[in-house]
Amino acid sequence: MDFHLMLAFFQKGGPFMYPILFVFLTGMAVAIERWFQLGRIRSQNRKIWNTFYPMLAKGEFDKLKTMANKDNSTISQMLVMGLARQGKLRRREDIEIAMEESMMEIIPRLEKRTPYVAILSNIATLLGLLGTIMGLIEAFTAVANANPAEKADMLSASISVAMNTTAFGLMSAIPLLLCHAKLMTTTGQIIDSLEMASVKALNSITSSYRRKSEIEKQSAESGGQPVKG
Repeated sequence: MDFHLMLAFFQKGGPFMYPILFVFLTGMAVAIERWFQLGRIRSQNRKIWNTFYPMLAKGEFDKLKTMANKDNSTISQMLVMGLARQGKLRRREDIEIAMEESMMEIIPRLEKRTPYVAILSNIATLLGLLGTIMGLIEAFTAVANANPAEKADMLSASISVAMNTTAFGLMSAIPLLLCHAKLMTTTGQIIDSLEMASVKALNSITSSYRRKSEIEKQSAESGGQPVKG
């Protein structure tokens, strides 16, 4: 379909084509913004995790806490909440609750504006149907006063024009639905990676504390034994 045919198709659709076009462009703008934002977050999290995980494995929590506080990535925000409990509340449950709290703050930011894409897709479809219904009402009204010999031709032409809005509404809605599905999939992947990082960090913190407790216990026991000789 060349440009002139597309322009003729748009012009024949009537006034409802303009709000459908506006809805489509708005939805695509939101989808593109979220796509770049989620891509940046995913790339940033992967890079930060590759730096932080070796520190977690070595038990360098103070150094990790300092670096995480200076970083604004979502994975750093989650680790900061967990590490803040690590030095005070030693129970695994306390650290886990802190990380879950941070996840509850992070997830809404990841899903921000994404539902609008699906909503705008539905609006485009409904506007197309509304435009078709209004066009049919107008067509039947005009045909009622027309020459009987011309009624069939006028009605078929009017219905054809009225259907343009439904077609354009669906043409706008389908890409928006696909974009919404892709955004939701990407968001889910980021959330899954954060949950995986949370579990690994929690295991590293608790295992490090367990090793430290065992060493302190062994030192206390060896220090309390009587000297032989």
